[in-house]
Amino acid sequence: MALLHIGGYQWLDWNFHPDVVLLCLALLGGYLYAITRLRKPLSDAGRVKRIQIVSFSLGVLTIYAASGSPLHELADVYLVSAHMLQHVLLTLVAAPLLLAGIPGWAWQALLRIRGVMPVGRVLTHPLMALAIFNGAMLLVHLPSAVDLQLREWTFHLFVHVTLVGAGLVLWWPVLSYVPELPRLTYPLQMGYLFLQSVVPAVMASFITFSGRLVYPVYAEAPRIWGISAIDDQQIAGGLMKLLGTIILWSFITVIFFKWFEREEAEARGPRWPEVEEELHDLGLTAKHQPPAHRLR
Repeated sequence: MALLHIGGYQWLDWNFHPDVVLLCLALLGGYLYAITRLRKPLSDAGRVKRIQIVSFSLGVLTIYAASGSPLHELADVYLVSAHMLQHVLLTLVAAPLLLAGIPGWAWQALLRIRGVMPVGRVLTHPLMALAIFNGAMLLVHLPSAVDLQLREWTFHLFVHVTLVGAGLVLWWPVLSYVPELPRLTYPLQMGYLFLQSVVPAVMASFITFSGRLVYPVYAEAPRIWGISAIDDQQIAGGLMKLLGTIILWSFITVIFFKWFEREEAEARGPRWPEVEEELHDLGLTAKHQPPAHRLR
């Protein structure tokens, strides 16, 4: 259904993509089934926090915004910069939201399947995670790969699924809730994300400062908003570098303050509200229950 046409361009046409809708519904349905039905037989399954449910739901919504909203039509028909924005949303927004929303016990149940743990150890090693993510980003941004994505929707959807998967691997060393495959220490998390903020600069710089069109397929696209093909390409490279850097450095900043707060907490010793919150997270006490000495 066409919601709005501007200057004759149908870039805000909301085309229905049933495969994207089914994928998002499957993700939400599988998640809700896991945290309700599958959780009961697991004796070591902890609580599922409301913030985790919200986080996972926002991750699925981000996937839909990138792959099923008018942004997809804008990327497929008009602008390589919109195409790049899709990939930033999938890897640096949707992936960490999904990972933060999945409780550790759900991953542990998966890792108990024979042969899964060794593969998990390899994939989530920080250096391997960086290699997998940046290798995937390089491959899907090759001119021939972008051309195929625009001409074959099935391949385009496969690329989006691959990018989300690569994003989950990238964010694991920072957001893992699984003791068997733990996250890095705070200092190493900051170094890891700093390195990730630097690595894509080479590809982004090539796209931004190239004097020719890296993606000739977009030379054939109708121009919109007066943006030339070269300007569009420069915006795409800027989005890859600047928007990615902003997101990664936001995480680095939060991690730094968490590290600082933990160091201060260790210096002064634990306080009862912190102990109570930890017990509540483990499901061992009701929230706001007064300390034992107050009950006497």
